[in-house]
Amino acid sequence: MHLQQTKIRDKALKERPGGPQYYFHDVPDPIKDFLRRNGACPVVLETPYGIAPSPFMAVGRDHKLDANGRAVGGQVGHDRIQQAATAESIGEAIRRWYALPERQDFERIDVDVSIHPDGHFILTPLRATLRGRKKVIEVESPVLPLSFNRRHQSALWRDQIESLRETGEMAWIHDQIARVVDDHREQNVRSILEPDVLRTSGALSKLGLRLGPYIGKWYDCDPSCFQFMCLPAYQCPVEIKKNSRGFKYQMLRYKPLPRAVVLCVEHDLVTVPEHVDVIELAELSNYLARF
Repeated sequence: MHLQQTKIRDKALKERPGGPQYYFHDVPDPIKDFLRRNGACPVVLETPYGIAPSPFMAVGRDHKLDANGRAVGGQVGHDRIQQAATAESIGEAIRRWYALPERQDFERIDVDVSIHPDGHFILTPLRATLRGRKKVIEVESPVLPLSFNRRHQSALWRDQIESLRETGEMAWIHDQIARVVDDHREQNVRSILEPDVLRTSGALSKLGLRLGPYIGKWYDCDPSCFQFMCLPAYQCPVEIKKNSRGFKYQMLRYKPLPRAVVLCVEHDLVTVPEHVDVIELAELSNYLARF
């Protein structure tokens, strides 16, 4: 399945009126049937950090969007991604999130699409071809991209930590995190409140995670912001736990779960929901001790 760009920019690299448009090709029958039944649905874009809401809509060939953004009958003749309340095209959004080459039009973008239980399209870029170029650009699909724990240490986190090796701050960062982990492993751990984990916020900000205000309602720190390497900033709620198994409360109360990250001292939750990542301070401390 792929997206085909239907409009190109002029020699001054200004987008033509209406901007680049992207039509779906080789649409699998389940996705095609979903569009025929629903007419249109919001698009959630898979980014290097995980899923993110977007202003785009997937629109079926027999529908269009009215002035209020609702799907109504129309004879466009193509399943497509439509720009809703944004001047940016889906291609430019993918280019920005994945830091792909600029100032060149896309020939096609291969994608995978799944349907979230709430009726959204989750669109994952797989590879891209630039107009006039034969080389195919592979887009790395993220696997638990914000997880760092004893079970999974994402390539994104490892690359981010490696990029900070020469800053001279790694020893201080490790000391700040290790001190909190050690305190929680003492015998009086039951008397330590969950917000004590926030003592690591300064060290985490050096690593690229800026925790939002602790509101203690819904998700604890929402919004929080990840900013890794040359990638755009990514906002995501962070839930604070001493042990990740405490996240079961959110799993029962907040269905269907949105994107979230659990920040904990020890990771002991056996089954982690999809689109939820776990940062385990104990394992992060062990890893940082190598630097």
